[in-house]
Amino acid sequence: MTGTQVAQRRERILTAAVRQRLIDRDDALLAGFVDLDGVAGSVAALQEAFPDSVAVLHAFAAKANPLVPLLAELRGLGMGCEVASAGELAQALAAGFTPEHIVFDSPAKTRAELFQALELGVTVNADSFQELARIADILATRSSTSQIGVRINPQVGAGSISASSTATATSKFGIALEDDGNVERLVQAYQEHPWLTWVHTHVGSQGCPLDLIAQGIAKTVAFAEKVNAELGRRQITGIDIGGGLPVDFDTDHTAPGFDTYVAKLRAHAPALFTGEYRMATEFGHSLLSKNGFTAAYVEYTKTSGQRPIAITHAGAQVAARTVFQPDSWPLRIAAHHPNGTAKIGPLVAQDIAGPLCFAGDLIARARPLPALVPGDIVALLDTGAYCFSAPYHFNTLPEPAVYGVRTDADGDFRFELLRSAQTINDLFTRASR
Repeated sequence: MTGTQVAQRRERILTAAVRQRLIDRDDALLAGFVDLDGVAGSVAALQEAFPDSVAVLHAFAAKANPLVPLLAELRGLGMGCEVASAGELAQALAAGFTPEHIVFDSPAKTRAELFQALELGVTVNADSFQELARIADILATRSSTSQIGVRINPQVGAGSISASSTATATSKFGIALEDDGNVERLVQAYQEHPWLTWVHTHVGSQGCPLDLIAQGIAKTVAFAEKVNAELGRRQITGIDIGGGLPVDFDTDHTAPGFDTYVAKLRAHAPALFTGEYRMATEFGHSLLSKNGFTAAYVEYTKTSGQRPIAITHAGAQVAARTVFQPDSWPLRIAAHHPNGTAKIGPLVAQDIAGPLCFAGDLIARARPLPALVPGDIVALLDTGAYCFSAPYHFNTLPEPAVYGVRTDADGDFRFELLRSAQTINDLFTRASR
């Protein structure tokens, strides 16, 4: 779809949600929406970008949006699931993923978590030499069907956002490939542990150029080739290349695409496509962000220092990254009338503020928008990942409802509840336990 068509579809979804009172001035001041048709299209684009000649498990990064009904939707589209905690593992299992389609990554896996994963047969990527030793201790007394790999840090450098660059010289993730003696220790580990048959890397996400990501993956492939050559056998048979495709937060376009990403991989790491290795990917942000938006009512407007300010019900509790790192994670804002239709008119530089009780709770500063008034709706765009699905609980604000939406055979929108809105009683019950 063109950018105009995307915006028109979003407006139609919002007006339908208002008509059905899924967002309502009295009862539902804030809600999240996921376009399930868009999600299906994004998953298809990912799957089609990789050739059929290579066996690939596309594992959705659950951290991006771990709502169980949404995970189940992704499973139905042929995805696996990458998890980074015991909670995400439980959510993946609840969504119906079988253990062989789950990948467990975390730099701080406990012995109990490793025991559970190995007992189930979940794929495990060790993050350190100490974790490898812990896995070896467990496997010394029991067998496992798990595929086991080790995460390496190719140390190729950072992108423009340091917090989302995971292949720097001093990254907390993985075993640093360039540090003295680590390659030799890793080769020895593969020699001593025949069950160690995969290697994993993840260079970074937003702010990381595709060439940097591909260079890190190329170093990982070269490492796999080195291990197999030195051991005289193809012990490493699988390479988990992580995710990390950046998202365009400036427009309604989806760029770069997965096809562009694969072209970079072919240029930098052609051995990936010979069929000698199985592959796994771990995309999340790039599959979900542009397929979701958050809608919130404007409660009040005021002027301070000649600056108009709209006080809305969407702040850090649903957009923590944007509030705390606005330069790295800016969000587009769309202004709508109370009935959900797009608001047009002269643009006025306005602050879009959230409801939390600290001065920095701002979604946007001096953003040119049609003048907002109480009762209008603001839509926070590209929030399908890491926003309403990752709530920040300052001020004990309840989590908003989240709805999936798809087009039915008649061209109408059908909404499905992905997460119920928390009530004050829900919050009180949790806090009083």
